[in-house]
Amino acid sequence: MKKLAFLLSLIFCFTAVSAQQTQSVEMADVLRSSGKIYVVIATICIIFIGLALYLFSIDRRLKKIEKEN
Repeated sequence: MKKLAFLLSLIFCFTAVSAQQTQSVEMADVLRSSGKIYVVIATICIIFIGLALYLFSIDRRLKKIEKEN
């Protein structure tokens, strides 16, 4: 159930981001033209992947503790 809620929240976040892409943002245009936007996207992806891995590891530990009790 928690994983489903997590996946639904990710889908909601990505749809919100895609809806915002239709607007022209001056800062994004500058980052895109200089190629730095890829650094920003890579950093955000690394942070999200790290958080997801951390949450899944905590979930596994909690399941193990619950089984012991």
